[in-house]
Amino acid sequence: MTAEGFLEGRRLQMARGVLLQCIMGGYPPARFYGSDDGDLALVPDPAQIHRLPWSQQPRALAICDAHELTGESSSLSTRGQLKAVIARYAALGLAPVVATELEFFVFAPNTDPTQPFQPPLGLDGRREDGHSAFSVSSNNGLRPFFSEVYACMAALGLPRDTFMHEMGVSQFEINLLHGDPLLLADQTLLFKHLLKEVALKHGLTVVCMAKPLAHTPGSSMHIHQSIIEIGSGRNVFSDKAGEPTATFRHFIAGQQAGMADFTALFAPNVNSYQRLCHPYASPNNACWSHDNRAAGLRIPASSPAARRVENRLPGADANPYLAIAASLAAGLYGIEHKLEPSEPIQGEFEVPDNLSLPCTLHAALERLKRSQLAKELFGKEFIEGYIASKTMELTSFFDEITPWERRVLAAQA
Repeated sequence: MTAEGFLEGRRLQMARGVLLQCIMGGYPPARFYGSDDGDLALVPDPAQIHRLPWSQQPRALAICDAHELTGESSSLSTRGQLKAVIARYAALGLAPVVATELEFFVFAPNTDPTQPFQPPLGLDGRREDGHSAFSVSSNNGLRPFFSEVYACMAALGLPRDTFMHEMGVSQFEINLLHGDPLLLADQTLLFKHLLKEVALKHGLTVVCMAKPLAHTPGSSMHIHQSIIEIGSGRNVFSDKAGEPTATFRHFIAGQQAGMADFTALFAPNVNSYQRLCHPYASPNNACWSHDNRAAGLRIPASSPAARRVENRLPGADANPYLAIAASLAAGLYGIEHKLEPSEPIQGEFEVPDNLSLPCTLHAALERLKRSQLAKELFGKEFIEGYIASKTMELTSFFDEITPWERRVLAAQA
């Protein structure tokens, strides 16, 4: 939209079905978004209008809510779903607080998708081989890129906590500061957009796939969650003596109750399960533990005021609005129904059958399809539309034969 049109308050409308557009560009049948495929109104959030600092031509981005023309939030909007979850907490006098940890890879341009990604050429003329994890020095030559990333984050008002080189080849992680869930979802979206745009300026490619390289750790989007009492700001996961509360237990139990049903929301793509099939640090389970990274739900070591639950299932490819909404909705379900969690696990452990999660997108979608809990928390229209869109993507994947199949299976009898 032109700046003049935006400033005049001109309403921007969009076909309802666009909210269910699959990643290849197609749409599920119209019955999933209204047979008429009528319009939605895109209503900009006044707090999320940003001049884009990396653009030479003056340009701005406005994050919008999708409203039906009758005025209410569209049930197909993931941002609207997150706002509804936050409102359910507020009705109980509670406010969730979250932080996201986002991992990503920085690669050289990849013009042939049949070839593996490669790290950029370093200052010494070599490509990184993965020995720089957690290092304070690097030869990868990415400092100009990261300098502009930091400058653009500051210009967009994106505060960062820590930033580090992760375990993968040319893999990095940023921790965003904790705060309001909607704000953190907006910031995560903006940061991913910023990364890709700035990378293009520097002749690089940023990839937020869950598992872009074989034999290399994948990329997560861990979600840290706590709940405060509106007014006092007290963390309701800790009592006055600093001990865990019943609310803390109920929240964990709700997360456990929802993780298998919601796996397709946390791991939305075929590639998501490539990350989850290597369980260390990418746990495909609903176990919980005190500071054990093999558990899907980890309680980091912290003071009572900072007691929180880390959901380690979502990948970097997850929709931040939907992943945060699903995680918080599951926790609230546990609080409202006073559910009790399993016993915590420590050290090496075997995952009990009742705490294992779907390990393929097909299995995750089948589990979501049978979930009454998902329909109760997010509405039948959203869940059925999401499944329809993701089923199209899965079918498209199965329509292709991979290099592995040609390499390994062609010579078989």
